[in-house]
Amino acid sequence: MIKSKKLSLQNNISHGFFDKNGGTSKGIYKSLNCGLGSNDKKNLIKKNLKIVKNKISKNSKNIFLVHQVHSNKFVYIDENFKFKKTKIKADAIITNLRKLPIAVLTADCVPLLLYDNKKNVIAVIHAGWKGAFKGIIKKVVSFMLKNKSKPENIIVAIGPCISQNSYNVKEDFKKKFIKKNKINKMFFKIKNQIIYFDLLSYVKFQLKSFKISKIDVIKIDTFNEKNNFFSARRSLKLNHDDYGRNISIIMIN
Repeated sequence: MIKSKKLSLQNNISHGFFDKNGGTSKGIYKSLNCGLGSNDKKNLIKKNLKIVKNKISKNSKNIFLVHQVHSNKFVYIDENFKFKKTKIKADAIITNLRKLPIAVLTADCVPLLLYDNKKNVIAVIHAGWKGAFKGIIKKVVSFMLKNKSKPENIIVAIGPCISQNSYNVKEDFKKKFIKKNKINKMFFKIKNQIIYFDLLSYVKFQLKSFKISKIDVIKIDTFNEKNNFFSARRSLKLNHDDYGRNISIIMIN
């Protein structure tokens, strides 16, 4: 489990970015696969989620997850929220409830953990290029600010994700971003006639546009096998028919 230095200074919360070690899954899912959407054995995934929950807090509620769909939708959980068995389709969660671990799953996309240490509100965001492009970060931060959060009180930890050097894209991908905003050109570089996209900087830039300055970036490339994270791109390169998911989690104590 990797921790953010900035979030670790906050006594009211527990958090962690988990790699693929320390679980019960086998084969291509070895070993801490937390993706219920994967084809791994469901009983093993549930055991893995319990391992993660116990690392955060043994006496907390079950980890709250959403059905991630690369959208700009989020769910807000307060004391009036009605928990249902069916998962909500969304890519971010915000809550002010104690002892409720909230988490996102990633396998190259950017996981973000947010904490407002004055309002005692937390959020998690799954930001792949589609979600970031559609404005998932903007939606979550705007909601927090509308609910009396201030940018100077929001601390953000950006977890392990694919690095620019591992993220080659096609020309039409680049054009799509530049068409939306010319400033997006700075998130692309060309090396040996190959275009590379900097998803991490794109996400960070969006946070900074809200004047959020307390940002902790954990610079670990999930695509690089030696870093021990699940990676959708690496699995595709290795011709695997599926892949495991990394979990990033936060909870108000």
